[in-house]
Amino acid sequence: MNEHVRVEQRDAVQSITLARPERRNAITVAMYAALAEAIEFAVSQPSIRVITIQGEGQDFAAGNDLADFLAVSPRDTTDIPVWRLLKALATCDIPIVAAVHGNCVGIGTTMLLHCDLVIAEEGSRFSLPFVDLALVPEAASTLLLPQLAGRRGAARYLLLAEPFGVDEALTIGLASHAAAAGELDATLNSIVKRLLGKPPAALHQTQQLLRAGQSEAILQRMKLESDIFAERLSSAETKEAITAFFEKRKPNFS
Repeated sequence: MNEHVRVEQRDAVQSITLARPERRNAITVAMYAALAEAIEFAVSQPSIRVITIQGEGQDFAAGNDLADFLAVSPRDTTDIPVWRLLKALATCDIPIVAAVHGNCVGIGTTMLLHCDLVIAEEGSRFSLPFVDLALVPEAASTLLLPQLAGRRGAARYLLLAEPFGVDEALTIGLASHAAAAGELDATLNSIVKRLLGKPPAALHQTQQLLRAGQSEAILQRMKLESDIFAERLSSAETKEAITAFFEKRKPNFS
């Protein structure tokens, strides 16, 4: 696997932990590959009935590691680790439970759209600053987020990049459960225990039915977003936005 992605299996549960706390779990290309491999492996194992995803340290995930990400200039967006992870999330037929805390930035929020249950600890903060970085959203968020928040709500999050908290995440359905401060692990364990207590075949088939009929549209939107994202990476706007980010100044798009 990868030193920054910890994968553990206990009984029927595979737990995946983003373990790069010194960089607030900013995700590298190698981490994307490890995450995809972990989910693909779980799907191939009949003994695994639940997947959990968490982050170590003060944040769930600070989005992409921009320096690492810019070092890769993909031509075929269907042959890169990011796409592999997004496809694995979108087509996973095992219940995925995410337990988030702190900041959930970019992919740290959009990946939650593909989880079956999301527990958000008090104080969690969600943000989608793609446009601010002169990029476009990914993970089919331009399709799925309007379905949750409505067209205008999605525009607030994606066009204006307005951050939001746990209450709003619960209201729009991005989060399914809230956890009090310090109770995230206990809440996760309780929900996983409840899932494992269900009839396995019925649980599996119901999870598949919840996703039925959406996979093709989701994968098509992911491909469209990924192609435009790849084009944006080489744009003058993106270069200025990311340079300004690292230099801690306001970008100049004039």
